[in-house]
Amino acid sequence: MDSLRTDQWGAKAPHFFCIITSVKQTNEMTFSSDYIRNSLQETYGESVTSADIKAWCAMNGANYQTVSNKIADCKVSRGKWNLTIQEAREQLEETVKATSVMPSVEQNLIPQKDDSFVKFGNYGDIRKIIQSKLFYPTFITGMSGNGKTFSVEQACAQLGRELIRVNITIETDEDDLIGGFRLVNGETVWHNGPVIEALERGAILLLDEIDLASNKILCLQSVLEGKGVFLKKIGKFVKPAAGFNVVATANTKGKGSDDGRFIGTNVLNEAFLERFPVTFEQEYPTASIETKILSKLCADENFCKRLADWADIIRKTFYDGGIEEIISTRRLVHIIKAYNIFEDKAKAIQVCVNRFDDETKQAFLELYDKVDADFEMPIDEEVDC
Repeated sequence: MDSLRTDQWGAKAPHFFCIITSVKQTNEMTFSSDYIRNSLQETYGESVTSADIKAWCAMNGANYQTVSNKIADCKVSRGKWNLTIQEAREQLEETVKATSVMPSVEQNLIPQKDDSFVKFGNYGDIRKIIQSKLFYPTFITGMSGNGKTFSVEQACAQLGRELIRVNITIETDEDDLIGGFRLVNGETVWHNGPVIEALERGAILLLDEIDLASNKILCLQSVLEGKGVFLKKIGKFVKPAAGFNVVATANTKGKGSDDGRFIGTNVLNEAFLERFPVTFEQEYPTASIETKILSKLCADENFCKRLADWADIIRKTFYDGGIEEIISTRRLVHIIKAYNIFEDKAKAIQVCVNRFDDETKQAFLELYDKVDADFEMPIDEEVDC
């Protein structure tokens, strides 16, 4: 009898060798990945080397290459495997799948129309950008209280576009903007930040006072490229919905405040600023426009005109370097509202310029006295206790 048999490759081999080979192949097919991991772990512990696997293969009649392929997910470096790493990955995936996510905001985020709003400055251009529904990040810079934020809000109100406003500070970080885990009723849930809400809703994202931000604002780089953002904590990619856009407002151009007027403003990363294709410089409205603004809030048009003229003179003096303070449009609105409350021009002006140092306050009051012939300088009254 011929003692040689043909093996699986067509070669002649002794009968006993073919039997051993057959048993070895059968073992390799029956050894599952889980069985191999568990057996190796029981024999050598959680971490094994190639020498350990070769020894195990010799004891179990298995092929080293086949076994190492079946536990490839556990490989941590050359010749080293961690047999529990796959279990940890599966647990993490289950945790992510089971993570609760707070539902998106359901209320209407379209700003209300303000009847006192008067169109001026860059409003028309900003409105066109928002109306186009194109992704076109816009940077608006200008002095404090000259209507930068208000114009964006009213453009959205007029166009029926949702607006999500975020007030930026030095402390603003990725968790504030993108979102993070929150503890709700004893359960850890993912809560979308304002940026994600705006992305998903196709809303206008208004980053107010952007020049107060730290370098943590760089987490928005991909957002400013219109590419969306990957939420690495929950393994989800959020694409921008149609109409999404970013508008940023600032008192500076992101280069810091040279004169120290706007303390707290920072020099923003150049790559971050480059992602805004257009920058608008917002100026204070002219005296005639400002009179219209104030007249929307007060029936005394003569008082409104004199306030606008007074502010115009102060601003010209400021720009010429004659004084260090300025009267903003917002400050004039404060005066009008104070006048509506106290029904006293002198008191309304005084309480609203009290924020300035004594010398500046006195200079402002004396200037208004020259603008308005009917004005009487306020006299400090004694109050009986």
